[in-house]
Amino acid sequence: MTGLDRNSVRRTALLAGAALITGLLPLASAGTAAADDPAPVPVDRFEGEVPFANQPAEGIFTWGGDSDDPPKLALTERSDAPEGAKVLTGDYDISGYGGFTHDFAADQPAHDWSAHKGIRFWWDGRNTAKKIAFEIKDGGTNGEASELWTTSFTDDFSGWKQVEIPFADFVYRTDYQPVGGIDHVLGLTQMWGYALTLPVGAPGQFALDDVELYGRADQSLRASVTTDSAVYPVKEGGTARVKISVATTGSAPIDEPVTVAYESTGGGAAPGRDYAPVKGEITFPAGTTSGTSRTVTVRTLRDKSAEAAETIPLKLTVTGAKAPAETPQVVIDAHGLPYLNPKLSVKKRVADLVSRMSLEEKTGQMTQAERGAIGTGGDIASYDLGSLLSGGGSTPTPNTAAAWASMIDGYQLRAQATRFQIPLIYGVDAVHGHNNLAGATVMPHNIGIGATRDPALAERTGAVTASEVRATGIPWDFAPCLCVTRDERWGRSYESFGEDPALVKSMETVVQGLQGARDGSDLKDDDRVLATAKHFVGDGGTGYGTSTTGSYTVDQGVTKVTRQELEAVHLSPFKTAVDRGVGSVMPSYSSLDIVGDGQGPVKMHARADMINGVLKGRMGFDGFVISDWNAIDQLPGDYASHVRTSVNAGVDMMMVPYSYKDFRATLTDEVKAGRVTERRIDDAVSRILTQKFELGLFEKPYADTSGASRIGSAAHRSVARQAAAESQVLLKNAGGVLPLRKSQKVYVAGSNADDLGNQTGGWTLTWQGSSGPITKGTTILQGMRNAGGDVTYSKDASAPTGGYDVGVVVVGETPYAEGVGDVGNGNDLELTAADKAAVDKVCAAMKCAVLVVSGRPQLIGDRLGDIDALVASWLPGTEGDGVADVLYGRRAFTGQLPVTWPKSESQLPINVGDASYDPQFPYGWGLTTLTKTPGGGTAALRELARVASAAERRGADGTARAAVTKARLLVQQKIGSSVTAANAGPFADADHLLLTGHYGEAVAKLAQAYRMA
Repeated sequence: MTGLDRNSVRRTALLAGAALITGLLPLASAGTAAADDPAPVPVDRFEGEVPFANQPAEGIFTWGGDSDDPPKLALTERSDAPEGAKVLTGDYDISGYGGFTHDFAADQPAHDWSAHKGIRFWWDGRNTAKKIAFEIKDGGTNGEASELWTTSFTDDFSGWKQVEIPFADFVYRTDYQPVGGIDHVLGLTQMWGYALTLPVGAPGQFALDDVELYGRADQSLRASVTTDSAVYPVKEGGTARVKISVATTGSAPIDEPVTVAYESTGGGAAPGRDYAPVKGEITFPAGTTSGTSRTVTVRTLRDKSAEAAETIPLKLTVTGAKAPAETPQVVIDAHGLPYLNPKLSVKKRVADLVSRMSLEEKTGQMTQAERGAIGTGGDIASYDLGSLLSGGGSTPTPNTAAAWASMIDGYQLRAQATRFQIPLIYGVDAVHGHNNLAGATVMPHNIGIGATRDPALAERTGAVTASEVRATGIPWDFAPCLCVTRDERWGRSYESFGEDPALVKSMETVVQGLQGARDGSDLKDDDRVLATAKHFVGDGGTGYGTSTTGSYTVDQGVTKVTRQELEAVHLSPFKTAVDRGVGSVMPSYSSLDIVGDGQGPVKMHARADMINGVLKGRMGFDGFVISDWNAIDQLPGDYASHVRTSVNAGVDMMMVPYSYKDFRATLTDEVKAGRVTERRIDDAVSRILTQKFELGLFEKPYADTSGASRIGSAAHRSVARQAAAESQVLLKNAGGVLPLRKSQKVYVAGSNADDLGNQTGGWTLTWQGSSGPITKGTTILQGMRNAGGDVTYSKDASAPTGGYDVGVVVVGETPYAEGVGDVGNGNDLELTAADKAAVDKVCAAMKCAVLVVSGRPQLIGDRLGDIDALVASWLPGTEGDGVADVLYGRRAFTGQLPVTWPKSESQLPINVGDASYDPQFPYGWGLTTLTKTPGGGTAALRELARVASAAERRGADGTARAAVTKARLLVQQKIGSSVTAANAGPFADADHLLLTGHYGEAVAKLAQAYRMA
């Protein structure tokens, strides 16, 4: 969900000259140059002068979303070449994103393009009607560390045609910047190359020739007139002050005079009645310093009537510079209307507001767009948008808390230009902390939280996340995932708390951590956010090989269950969430196939029986339902069918990141045609507005950054550190290798020992995550050093292994998210060859502990006999100190397996309660340290069963749980490394019984496992 596949830019290119007939050999420019224009300056002739190469050398190179996406390029001799003998040709078949770049040499000075009007090239049109994004690179240290400025042209012609793009048409990319902005100004004096993004979805070919700079730059390319805002809200009777400035590239004084004529005209406010009209002219003389400002005041008038907001556009006519992209608007705030009265109940405020809204305003509230799609935000008011989101990796530049708050405040300001000034609700996937924000506290992923078996800690992690998210101006989190993962081949396994619905339900305390009180009374606080229960329903049960999404194998597939299985496994966590007051619910991409209902597989976004019937009806959910990213596009039929089917099924707001205009228009048309009722629209809008009122957004739409100092603070990292420590599951500990002693000489190896990106996993800064030092935190290796350990590190175990007391090998997975991580989609559950070699070498040379950093179990049984201690570390987040805490005995190992650890991939799916159950380690398994294991055998188990049963009858849960824990430790000691099908089944069943409050039965099951050991 990141990068170039998300680019959606308006067509701003000028296609100069007439289309040429295919085969014609054009030797001159298609346009007529002005007499005083400078000669064109070649950038690429494609005669072989520029190699296919990467930085730091000058060269042309390809890129793409996966190994199949980069196009195949060649320099091809063509008799119809517009210039010279050769052209650049390419073949492509892109599913995600792909294209090519020409970077100038990083060890040479950048190029100065400022003397020219624009860039042009010859394109061999195929009349595909598809847009091709064209990008130039400005400023920074080299082509891969520069600002990206973009536009596009459309291939709607046949044969060679010269495409001319004035530099004035390029806009700063808001959806993706590789390193962050330099100054957000297209300076043109330090250019590093260009790139083309090719169309996706179908195989294609292209040919390009003679890229060159053309024309003479005029002052409007170097000088621009700006206003300090696009929207100026004022209370009725107040005065707006519009600051008008002139600015130049490089801050040089202007060469020629710049005049700005201004006039208040149009809009919803009446001149003379609502405001005093203004008209005049400002002149910035030649020689004026860049940044010089003048102020125009607009005085509004007071009357006695209650009114919606009224706009006063200030028309600006600019001579000698580039005019502002938008007409600034003064807005007289809405006032005196009941929905604005905070003393009224939310229900009354909602009813009043809905009664005043037009159909178009209502459908706008049901529409959610991606921030990268809306540019500077003018469409927020134009389309009455109700919501924006940041997809994974969609961040402001720079990626700081202050920049997030400023960006979202800017969007909220835009919403003030609507009639009723309904604030936006902005959402992010903060699935393990505020994971899109650099420097935020990143928690273990949910699989690790499930391993803690600590509901109070889960709530604290949610509270930290909420605090950091809200401090950046964001009131809504697309979390938690309440999926019950049933197959570890699923690429979203780590987003689940575990395979047992009872465990998932016990961890839903995180909802209170995010939202606070169940009645929603805390939502307006500066450290709470609206939570989202996802993905309704059955996403964790999709069958292997059932996905029809690209190369996915499990994710977004089909969950085939009986009605009883659906209720017991997948629906029950959502009932708990509704009871906890969760404010929003997100349906799953996946399909649900209920055995015997006669419907077959039906996409969840179309299942009215489940959304309207079960969720809103039987469960009584009174929040709103938000779709997943473009999920309605997966429904059968045409787009109108997608819209009406999903809305009629009960989806209240649609996440349509780049198609928000089409969605709003289509939904409006469907209502007018009677295929979606106005009553249904009013219900959806009422649900959305209720949460906006509960969040206090009408009174405080802008970011409250008073909590920003707590982002990534020691106190917050302390919670993450505890969560990391408690998430560690000790699977084997022969000879008491763990905990380590500070006096021991420790040899550390493995790919994940010193890699922060790998230990934080997917959904960290970007959608898929990435390896390396991607944010602020502590790796496991650094944590061990911080703990005072005598540590030597050799990633590949190539350093000599003699003279050490113990080895620690940290292995596992690299980051992935969603179906990209599905087994069979380029992934498996095996360790890499390098990790296997490191384990083999270290464990052959000394006593060893192996830590598996991964989002799911890894197949390690063939090496288990040579490993003394084995730890499931999951994805512990940014606080590697927490892992070191248990390794060095500062804390005890207490984690338990939230999922079954299989012996082989052929066993999958394997889950607690299966009739055939023969795992490597059973669900609930987890050895401990620093705690004496109870003795006494069967007699002790009988006594513990008596204590647990008696406590259960009295409602003394704490006493009962303690008895079950003692019994579990006793049984684990007896089983040791001899886990069998006979003892694994009852052992796993005991943990499920514990979580469901059947404490006496849990001890009885453990006693059965003891007898079978």
